[in-house]
Amino acid sequence: MLILSRKQDEGVMIGDEIEIKIISIDKGSVRLGFKAPNNMLILRSELKSAIALQNKQASAPQEDFQMPEVRKILKK
Repeated sequence: MLILSRKQDEGVMIGDEIEIKIISIDKGSVRLGFKAPNNMLILRSELKSAIALQNKQASAPQEDFQMPEVRKILKK
């Protein structure tokens, strides 16, 4: 992991297309600005973790799944 110190209004380039800029620095918070191609998804890490967890839960087999109940619903 590369660790850098940056001041407000300074930034970092990743390759030729991605720029990360320090917008403001407050007491316990740093605001970042991102410039990247529109086809590149940028997510906060906690959102990516939450999405991964939801996907894992959605793909897990449902133990209480009852086929007879589904058949009853479909016959109506």
